[in-house]
Amino acid sequence: MTKKEKFDLVEDFIIKNQESHYRLAYSYVKNKENALDIVQEAIFKALKSIDRLEEITYLKTWFYRILINTSIDFIRKHQRMTVMDADILNIHLPQAADERIDMDLRDAIDQLVPYDKTLIILRFFEDLKIEEIALVMDENINTIKSRLYRILNKLRLEIGDDFTL
Repeated sequence: MTKKEKFDLVEDFIIKNQESHYRLAYSYVKNKENALDIVQEAIFKALKSIDRLEEITYLKTWFYRILINTSIDFIRKHQRMTVMDADILNIHLPQAADERIDMDLRDAIDQLVPYDKTLIILRFFEDLKIEEIALVMDENINTIKSRLYRILNKLRLEIGDDFTL
């Protein structure tokens, strides 16, 4: 496959999945502008390192790894900076009981270490299969399964019996 063909496939993938990419970045930073910056930076990194993509069948996991690492790098660089956008402000308004449980879940997920948060986001919000997560995270499938099980138990203990993903 030529570099041009590879570039075209990556470009198509990015365009078709732009909402998922934005949603994943947003789940890390909770700010629209920062999420867009992260996606833009991840796209730049992907296109710059397109030669490292040896198998086009791994395009999704390859790009997700770049996007996740870019998100985590952004958080590390901007740890002290916290920007609150309208969505976050709306969270603090009076809520119904179900909305409070969702809020508790969001808070609990946000408190996880980046690795654990990534596993939860990829599995339950991006709907990736265990095998795909293992590829993205460069881990053994059984490691991913056991970590997910441990994280879910931790969240269940923190939130209570009402916890469901």
